[in-house]
Order: sequence, then C-alpha cells, then structure tokens
Amino acid sequence: MILTIDVGNTNTLIGLYDGKMLRHHWRIKTDRNRMPDEYGMMVLGFFRHVNLSPADIDGICMASVVPPLAKIYTRMCERYFEKTPLLVTHDIHTGISLRVDNPAGVGADRIIDALAVHHLYGGPACIVDFGTATTFDAIAANGDYLGGAITPGINIAADALFQRTAKLPRVELLAPPSVIGKNTIHAIQSGLLFGYVGMVEGMVARFRQELGAEMKVIATGGLARAIAAETDVIQYINPWLTLEGLRRVWEINPHPKRVSNHDEFEE
Repeated sequence: MILTIDVGNTNTLIGLYDGKMLRHHWRIKTDRNRMPDEYGMMVLGFFRHVNLSPADIDGICMASVVPPLAKIYTRMCERYFEKTPLLVTHDIHTGISLRVDNPAGVGADRIIDALAVHHLYGGPACIVDFGTATTFDAIAANGDYLGGAITPGINIAADALFQRTAKLPRVELLAPPSVIGKNTIHAIQSGLLFGYVGMVEGMVARFRQELGAEMKVIATGGLARAIAAETDVIQYINPWLTLEGLRRVWEINPHPKRVSNHDEFEE
C-alpha cells in the first residue's frame, strides 16, 4: 500500500492506496507546532482503526505547501514507517510541463492536481480548489500547466469580516433562504456564499474565453460541494484530487531510499 500525505495551510489530507484504489482517507487540522512523534501517534491511531500497521506500507509520497512541516512529516515517516517519503517539488517528473514564468513558485498541490486532472478528466480544464486560498488553475489539452489565479478563501474572508467589524458576528457558511437577507446573519451568509459563487462563475467564464468552449471545470477542496451546489458551471467534484495526484507521482518516479540523518528534533 502507498501512503499519501498532502500538507496544506489549513488541513492535511492523508490517504492509503491499495494499487489504484483509495481505501482509506483522513482530513486533519494542520498544526505547525506539533512534533514528529505527535503526528506519528496520530497516524498510527488511524492505522489501528482500520487494522493496518506500518509494515503494510510499501512507500510514501508527500506534498507540502508548509516548508517546516515537510521536514517534520519526513522525520515522522522515517521514524515510524522506516521510509523516506518522495517529496513533490516543481522539478519532479510528472510528464507535464509548467508553462509559467517561475516554475519553482508553483505550489506542489497545484502541480499534482494538474497531473490528476490530466489523467482523470483530460483537458483543457480549469481546476477550482477551495482551500485556505481559492485557486483557479488552467490545464492545456495536452496536460501542461498554464498558470492560474489566486484569491483569498471563503473562510479568510469570513474571518476578516468578523475581525474588522464591530457588530458583525461570525456565521456558519450555509445557504440563506434568499439572496436578499432579512437579518444580519442571512445577509452575511448571502454575501459570502453567493458572492463567491458569482466570483467562481465569472472566473470560469474568463478562463473559458482563453482555453476554449470545451474546457472542463473540476472542483476540489473542503468547500467544493457547498459552492458546487449553488452553480452549474462546475462539472466534477473530487475532494481527494490531490491524493490521486500523489499516487500517480509515486508511480512514475524513482522511489527514495531510507536515509539516516541526525534527529534535529531531539533535545
């Protein structure tokens, strides 16, 4: 089995693949203050819950947009699984080109999402990832990554609204009864949810002008289903898209050997 780990700014996705089948998956809060042993105990707890052990793992593939946590998770993998993970970077082999000004600046999650979409859905395509940031990524017909757009995520907008105003409350992201809110809570929900739906529809339309009418739209991320329920521009929803990209990266790259380094986390 292959263990896949996607470390995001807000959440971390963990998946277990048996061949091409995603057998188990978990979503945990990303915590920059946890140590390798803490993450190790957490992951081993997930394994025990599904009656698996570290010995069942043949390899580990990982992506991280939080550089300090890449080191912490790597140490966790080496200590508890006795394997060094294959870490996704901009120069890893994927079979697709990064046709942008600075390939090193493209997040690992966006690279592997592009790889997964190319194989699962084909191109041209627009990937909308509803994470800490909401990102739009353009994929060419041949799978090449063409660039994209980045905007603050819905939760960032909601937090800013709550923190920067004196009387507006923090609200749950739910669809209000009407786009015209009759009270403050419904008005905020309308602005956040339908406002982002409008933004998504507008951005998708602009991407389609450049990529062509046949462009597919794939949504991923924690809030993908909530937004997709309010618009018909999203054709596919795949919350585990990044894990699928990690699996495919593992398939086509040389696997790292276990290395023994000094433990920088021990006192």
